[in-house]
Amino acid sequence: MTSASKPLTGHRIGFAGTAGNRLIGDEFRLEGARGATVLLAHGGGQTRHSWQGTAEQLARAGFRAITFDQRGHGDSDWVAGGAYTFDDYADDLAAVARALVAVGSPPPVVVGASLGGIAGLLAAGEGAPGLISALVLVDITPRVKADGVARILAFMAADAERGFSSLEAAADAISAYLPHRPRPSDLSGLSKNLRRGADGRYRWHWDPRFLEQRADALEHARHLQARQTEAARRLRIPALLVRGRESELVGEDEAAEFLLLAPHAELADVSGARHMVAGDRNDVFTAAVTSFLARTPVV
Repeated sequence: MTSASKPLTGHRIGFAGTAGNRLIGDEFRLEGARGATVLLAHGGGQTRHSWQGTAEQLARAGFRAITFDQRGHGDSDWVAGGAYTFDDYADDLAAVARALVAVGSPPPVVVGASLGGIAGLLAAGEGAPGLISALVLVDITPRVKADGVARILAFMAADAERGFSSLEAAADAISAYLPHRPRPSDLSGLSKNLRRGADGRYRWHWDPRFLEQRADALEHARHLQARQTEAARRLRIPALLVRGRESELVGEDEAAEFLLLAPHAELADVSGARHMVAGDRNDVFTAAVTSFLARTPVV
């Protein structure tokens, strides 16, 4: 029986965040597989379901793939007081890695997109050594294009409070923002990123207070960039930067700067992809990550 035809077991898994918050995830693995554990952290405003295709393919390649909703996103807890700083996300990620190690798993590989990548970089570069075995940054570097960040935040804020009258209306908004992507005919997957309120309207599946912290982050961007720069310089674990070739955030200059900070890191450019690389070209993205893991000395 080939790996493609073997039954793929997947089940819900939970972790404790650092604020006593519950983090909800999914685990994918083939029966008997002994590959490395890969922890996938999504970007801001997304949910763990953005990794579904990648997680399943990693599992079929023999890895144990775990996706989870970050605090304030998806099925994970909204945090009282709106504690959604980058440090909060980095601390939660480290807590998940620590929990896996505590039950006998080797230190996981972290694949982090945007917000998840910032959390992974801070956790790997500032956290306890040996907690993360390898790091994949998905279209995020210490320095990013400010206008690209502003455009993403503007899209997230546009309908955050008002919401959408239907899934079709939400799909129209996404298509206007991402005109390079075909508009899906089946909107069932979109429902995982939205929640329906008592008023019948659909809103993004994240705590609106998350955006308040992102606005504050813009004011402290230089400090955050300095911290990420130092974290990148301290990286000693295998690292891969996957960049969307048409990314609004990470251009060739930003990628080159990261590689100067972490000369041992690898770079994969994905043509036809913007910032949300895994969503734009999931096949190419997953192949790049799988290839990196196959030749990377992780347990």
